[in-house]
Amino acid sequence: MSDLTELDLQYMQEAIAEAERASADGEVPVGAVVVSSSGEVIGRGQNRVIRDSDPTAHCEIVAMREAGRALENYRLTGCSLYVTLEPCAMCAGAILHARMARLVYAAADPKAGACGSVLSVMNHPQLNHRCEVVAGVLAEPCGAMLQSFFRSRR
Repeated sequence: MSDLTELDLQYMQEAIAEAERASADGEVPVGAVVVSSSGEVIGRGQNRVIRDSDPTAHCEIVAMREAGRALENYRLTGCSLYVTLEPCAMCAGAILHARMARLVYAAADPKAGACGSVLSVMNHPQLNHRCEVVAGVLAEPCGAMLQSFFRSRR
């Protein structure tokens, strides 16, 4: 399942919709969805750090919390996470602790990315879980959305 599929594009579009909602609410436009092994979206998240006054309310964490409640399990074995920006160290750690099967992200994060851009938390040889990582899916529109958001804030 390492090849990019139409479903990957569809799920990334859903993550982009979450990012757009975050932006409309004044948050950094980053969004995520968790997809079960059967192909059902079981968790949705958008950045909520400002709205919730919560430094851990990154879209990945929000989506994984919802998915955990849907499955009634903190282990998200067999699930895939689609996110519009490369996860940070906190989120990468949570992805591994959740035993996520697959991570698909759009834009690289040269300032805080923990999937190879700044740090390499995902699939570190000393950690006990491996997660398939697919980078760059719809990176251009996601990167442009972030650039536009930050440009408007300056």
